[in-house]
Amino acid sequence: MQRTLSRTLALPALALLAGTVPGFALDVAKSVDVAAPPAKVWSTIGDFCGIGQWHPAIEKCALSKDGGKTLRTLNLKGGGTIVESQTARDDKAMSYTYAIVSGPLPVTDYSSTISVVPKGTGSTVNWTGSFKAKGAPDPVAVDAITGIYDSGLKAIADKAK
Repeated sequence: MQRTLSRTLALPALALLAGTVPGFALDVAKSVDVAAPPAKVWSTIGDFCGIGQWHPAIEKCALSKDGGKTLRTLNLKGGGTIVESQTARDDKAMSYTYAIVSGPLPVTDYSSTISVVPKGTGSTVNWTGSFKAKGAPDPVAVDAITGIYDSGLKAIADKAK
C-alpha cells in the first residue's frame, strides 16, 4: 500500500516539475483593445523602430542592417541595450515578428510577434512571445516579458485615445 501511494503522489509532482525544467519553451500572449481603427494603430506601431516613440521603457531606437537582416538597437531608460532582429513582416496583415539578438533580459530563443486586427470600430493589438528562461527561474522570465508587453500595450491604448 505504501509503495502504491508513493507512486500515486510522485506522478503529479513529476508533471508539475516538467513545466519548470530548463529548456522548455515558455509563452506569453497579451492583447489590448484600442479605440482607433487598425490603420491608425499600425501607423503608430508598425515601424520596426517606432517602438522608441510609444514604449515607455525605450529611450532611443536605432535601425541598422547586418547582411540582409534589419536590426534595431533599443537603449533602455535607466541603462541597458537590447538588439533585436526583424524576422518577418506583413504590412497587409499588420504584423511583424522579431527575435532578441542580445540584451539583459533573462530569456533566450526569444521570438515575438506584434499585430493589429480590427475589432468593431476599433482594433485589438496582440503581442505574443515564445522563449526559454536564461539565468533565472521560469516565473521570473515570464514576469519580465509580461511586464514589457503590459506597459507597451497600455501605452499604445493611451496614445490612440
